[in-house]
Amino acid sequence: MADRRRPSLVSVHAIPVPWHPPRMCHEPDSRPPELPSDLCPAPIAGGALETHELVLTASDGNRFRCFEARAPRAHGAGVVIFPDWNGLGPFYEELAMRFAEAGYDAIAFDYFGRTAGAEPHPEGFDQMAHIAQTKPETVAIDAAAAADHLRGSGRVRALAALGFCFGGRHALFQALPDSSIQPAAVVSFYGSLGPDRSGQPGPLVVADRFTRPLLGNYGGRDAGIPVEQVEELDRILTAGGVPHDVKIYPNATHSFFDRRHEEFRQEADDAWRRTLGFLERTLTPPSAD
Repeated sequence: MADRRRPSLVSVHAIPVPWHPPRMCHEPDSRPPELPSDLCPAPIAGGALETHELVLTASDGNRFRCFEARAPRAHGAGVVIFPDWNGLGPFYEELAMRFAEAGYDAIAFDYFGRTAGAEPHPEGFDQMAHIAQTKPETVAIDAAAAADHLRGSGRVRALAALGFCFGGRHALFQALPDSSIQPAAVVSFYGSLGPDRSGQPGPLVVADRFTRPLLGNYGGRDAGIPVEQVEELDRILTAGGVPHDVKIYPNATHSFFDRRHEEFRQEADDAWRRTLGFLERTLTPPSAD
C-alpha cells in the first residue's frame, strides 16, 4: 500500500468486532519458512551463530524464559520477538535463529513467567489459562527486559519489535512514543487490531499516535482480522505521515507464515523479503561515539 504523507490526523473509530478465543496460531510442529536463499549472507570463515536459553528478570521481579540467537558477526541491529498466544516455543526459537542467520541478533521471550514459572512448558500445557492472566503492561515490562538484554550485550544499538498474532498486537503498541522498548521500527504478522478478550481497545484506537516506522503482514482470508480493520490501519498511518508498509495477501489465511503451508510459499517468501528489506532500511544503527 502506498505510503503517502498528509498533514492532518484523523479521528479513529475502531471497527467493532466481538472478541473470540484466540485461534491456534503456530502449533507445536510449526516452523518458520526458510530464508530466501539469495538473501542469506555469505558464510563467514570460522563464524557461527550462537544460541542461548536464558532466564531474565524484569523490573518488577518477574523471572521469565527467553531464547537468544546471535549473528556470526555483530552489525549493531537486533530484533525482539513477541510470540503468539502459545508463548515461547520451537517456532520462535527457530525464527530467532533465522534472523541471526540474516545478520540480526534476536531474542524471543515467554509471557507466562508470572503464572507458570520460568521452566519450559510441559506437554499438554494449557496456555489458555495463562494467556487470560496476561496484561498489556506486564507484557511490555518483560519486553523491556528482553530489549535491555540485547542492548546490554554491546552488540545492538538499534532494534525492532516484531510479533505474531497476540504478539503482533503487542508489538504494534510499541509504535507509540512512550513504548517500553523504544524500538526503531515495528513489524506485525497478523497482529489483532480490535478489542481484546476483556473489551480493552486494540491498536486501531491509538494508531493515530504511532510514530515509528511500521510493517504489517496480513491475510485477506484471516477469519479473525477483518480486511476492513487492516485497511483502516493503513489509512490512519497514511494520514499521520508514519512511514509504513501494510500489505494484505488476498488468498492467505491466519498464520500463513509457516513452513507447513506449501500453498502460501510465495506469500511467505514475499513477507520474508519485505521484512528483511524493512529492517535493513530502518535499523541502520547510529554511529558509536
